[in-house]
Amino acid sequence: MSDHASDPGVYIRSMATRGHLGGLAWAAPQAIRVLDAAGCDVILVETVGVGQSEVEIASQADTSVVLLAPGMGDGIQAAKAGILEIGDVYVVNKADRDGADATARELNHMLGLGEARGPGDWRPPIVKTVAARAEGVDEVVEALEKHRAWMEEHGVLAERRRARAAREVETIAVTALRERIGDLHGDRRLSALAERIVAGGLDPYRAADELVAGLTEG
Repeated sequence: MSDHASDPGVYIRSMATRGHLGGLAWAAPQAIRVLDAAGCDVILVETVGVGQSEVEIASQADTSVVLLAPGMGDGIQAAKAGILEIGDVYVVNKADRDGADATARELNHMLGLGEARGPGDWRPPIVKTVAARAEGVDEVVEALEKHRAWMEEHGVLAERRRARAAREVETIAVTALRERIGDLHGDRRLSALAERIVAGGLDPYRAADELVAGLTEG
């Protein structure tokens, strides 16, 4: 990235997650929206890495690219983390190293064991690259363009963006509600509900319903 930081029309911004789970910063969706409104044709979002829960990128990007490397146990990690379900394009980098072909074969095998796909469904391609020598970059770009064309043809792109907007609204609303509930510690309404639960006259689920209803009405 340092080679392109000063290029005209290129903007790079590093954002700390600040403890937010999912692999992205809390403000990442808003930052993407600002960059889109500013006229950026292509927006690349790099996550902190993928583990058990860092898969939020799948709900924020039109196309999700999963990057793996040979000899790092990435094949096993991919299956464990569940990222075989979120990737649209898979890239095996450092393909000049021993084990790259084996990693690609394992990945292809695991993808074949995954969700059943019909004749017209998208099958994620596996592209091998050597980033240090810029090898395979054109193939990655080609795979991204093919996925974009497939999404537009099948209406998937518009549906993904509608779902993304809905999730963003939901997340903001739930966060605001959680903050309001957090302000209730010591509040008489929460204390009264807790007393009714302890007395056996109310269960926690109904109490939560009453609490939410009171907050939304207020």
